[in-house]
Amino acid sequence: MAYNNIIAEQKGQILWITINRPSQLNALNKETIQELRLALDAANNDSKIGVVILTGSGEKSFVAGADIKEFADFDTAQGKELAAKGQALLFDFIENMSKPVIAAVNGFALGGGLELAMSCHIRIASSNAKMGLPEVSLGLIPGYGGTQRLPQLVGRGKANEMVFTAGMIPAEEALKWGLVNDVCALEELHATAEKMANKILNNSATAIASAIASVNANFKSGVNGFEVEIAEFGACFGTADFTEGTTAFIEKRKPNFRA
Repeated sequence: MAYNNIIAEQKGQILWITINRPSQLNALNKETIQELRLALDAANNDSKIGVVILTGSGEKSFVAGADIKEFADFDTAQGKELAAKGQALLFDFIENMSKPVIAAVNGFALGGGLELAMSCHIRIASSNAKMGLPEVSLGLIPGYGGTQRLPQLVGRGKANEMVFTAGMIPAEEALKWGLVNDVCALEELHATAEKMANKILNNSATAIASAIASVNANFKSGVNGFEVEIAEFGACFGTADFTEGTTAFIEKRKPNFRA
């Protein structure tokens, strides 16, 4: 499928999705959010894809934020709808995908860009990356899940600091606080992300889907994560991957999960 604002390239079982609006520092507009959802939905339903890596075009920016021109004249109701639709269409969808999504953060990840990275399951940043939620400097707050996911990753105090000051933090500080999983040189970012993806691809896709559902359950209000884990654990016993994994272990060979 042809897209206007993103590039989707499959390399083996890895799908690279690149947000490609370099003149706008890859800012998210409605069309880009819609295209990302379409590409991610297709990937989630494609048995030939095991991991998605999400990045931005160029060296300066992963995603520099939302496209402010699209909502500068919105009223209260329109603002609420913007946040609700964006969360449901893209950010919550990524978090709940059955396949891991890795954010390869190159350069600025600000506002909606950082919220996009935080919705991914794993984040790897280039050493030149800078991250922040500057919304209060515009008279707003983060509206795509930022006030919820950031405290989960870095704790309430650091999240409050980042949101209240509207400041940016460098990649190494983001690593220190647990906002990203790893930091590498910009020229090594793609290789580092693919190395992580290939480690994931060695393992059972069905078990990973169950693990995603179980981990996510811990952060959902009114959901007993232990009960979800028990149910997902039990469901694994009915899969072909369980049979292959246990048989390979007994036979002292590597399992072949993705034949």
